[in-house]
Amino acid sequence: MGFLDFVKNLVGRAQTAPLEASLDTVEEIIGYRFRDRSALLLALTHRSYHRQGNTLRPSNERLEYLGDSVLDLIIADRLYHDHRRMREGELTKIKAMLVNETTLSNIGQDIGLNRHILLSPEEDKLGGRERASIISDAFESVIGAVYLDGGFDAARDVVLRLIYIRKDSIVSDESQKNYKGELLELIQSRGNGMPRYDVVEESGPDHEKQFRVEVFVSGKRIGSGVGYSKKEAEQKAAAAALEKYQQPEE
Repeated sequence: MGFLDFVKNLVGRAQTAPLEASLDTVEEIIGYRFRDRSALLLALTHRSYHRQGNTLRPSNERLEYLGDSVLDLIIADRLYHDHRRMREGELTKIKAMLVNETTLSNIGQDIGLNRHILLSPEEDKLGGRERASIISDAFESVIGAVYLDGGFDAARDVVLRLIYIRKDSIVSDESQKNYKGELLELIQSRGNGMPRYDVVEESGPDHEKQFRVEVFVSGKRIGSGVGYSKKEAEQKAAAAALEKYQQPEE
């Protein structure tokens, strides 16, 4: 039994039609028709839905891992060919702005993807449908699902139409600061190597887990941050480190 059939059996006949309609809408949103819609359904399944009651369901975490890498490659490839005279550091900075959690979450809400994520009732009531980490992870998972179902060209088409086309507005948005990129650029200019980000604490239930991350430079802790995802916590840690690290050297 495929994952789609499994979920249909699980939710019952009354919910099968709305589920199919939701998948139809997501396919219209992203402009891609799946040969195997199980991949799309899995991409939309958050881990809170996965862990409801005594039933163990797959979640989108593995697809998110794959989609993250596919997205990075597609954006890096297009930037490389579109900006032939741009230096590596500037390319890296722009790529980070296009693939970060804030960007993906904002686009995911703009196109209505967040309305179709499968969440547990508890997570939904707690505002999970508007949580940046959940939306961005689902977006990356959908990209991973398109890649598996239709190959690299299909995934590239989705990424270019939904994300890359917004490049100019994203890059010019002052709120889209990439603190990790700025910190990396600063410490490398001072010859202090690479920053290291360590998750030092995880707290809270699965549907509202928080991460505390500390950032180290040359073995010294220079900042920490807390967020609902590791990416968010890393950005906050980098922001805190920048405040401290940008002080004039004695």
